[in-house]
Amino acid sequence: MEILFLTGMSGAGKSAAVRYLEDCGYFCMDNVPPYVLPDLVKSFYRGRSGEGFSTPKLAFVVDVRSQEYLDGFDEALAEIDEEVGCPYKVLFLEASDPVLISRYQQTRRKHPLAKKKGSLTEALSEERKMLENIRGIATVVIDTSLMTDSELCNAIGEIIKSEESQSILVVVESFGFKYGLPVDCDYVFDVRFLPNPFYLLPLRNLTGKDEEIAKYLEGFSETAEFNYMVSELLAYVIPYYQKEGKGSVHIGIGCTGGRHRSVYCTETVAKMLAERGIKCITNHRDVDKEPHRYTRKAEDS
Repeated sequence: MEILFLTGMSGAGKSAAVRYLEDCGYFCMDNVPPYVLPDLVKSFYRGRSGEGFSTPKLAFVVDVRSQEYLDGFDEALAEIDEEVGCPYKVLFLEASDPVLISRYQQTRRKHPLAKKKGSLTEALSEERKMLENIRGIATVVIDTSLMTDSELCNAIGEIIKSEESQSILVVVESFGFKYGLPVDCDYVFDVRFLPNPFYLLPLRNLTGKDEEIAKYLEGFSETAEFNYMVSELLAYVIPYYQKEGKGSVHIGIGCTGGRHRSVYCTETVAKMLAERGIKCITNHRDVDKEPHRYTRKAEDS
């Protein structure tokens, strides 16, 4: 299990960091009082039955919103070390006072200590004092003063990445143009230029996952050329999206009904990307729509 404690100055970028961690598969809990951390870690690590829950990545956000409870962070980590023994990282985000003041002025949000201290300058000074001990035990301290959100996400990605994990979600989805475009695609490819198996009666009721459809489409050189060029393009751009902190890339491949050509190409492109070390999730949005219609047409013919 990977555990990350995210803390630091208010306005230093914790919200952007949490969004990125969630995209990387972390289960994030915000504004957690330190005194409950040991029990939470134990619950997720061991589970009710002693075997642990199916949550391999955890992130807890701890900051001055906990106020008087914040003093218990050291003790909470000590208890986790002693009773659980699982590894963790403490990530501390900070920024200069002028930058934090500018960010608060732009967003018009109130500092958590503003009511207690009055002015923003005094609130930031008090916050630094409250976080001084936590900053001292942090695994990594990131100064976000000159960072964009994407640069911050890239820095966090370098900290949490491992050879076994891929922090960007890649979805390759087939669809039928007759049912409308997917609304959330980053790329859309149209394979209606390929010969349509629908017009061959023995192939009509099959799908792009069937061997007969694959054999038919592979009989045309443009099919292999298309799959190769698309997979090469995606293999090139996906690492750059990941570097910029993008959480997911959604690729749509469409044909007329979303049953034959797009399904075959989706499966093939995903396989080719997997061979390049890019894990993909495949989805076939329209493959099962109106199967009775195809059956009746086949019987009538």
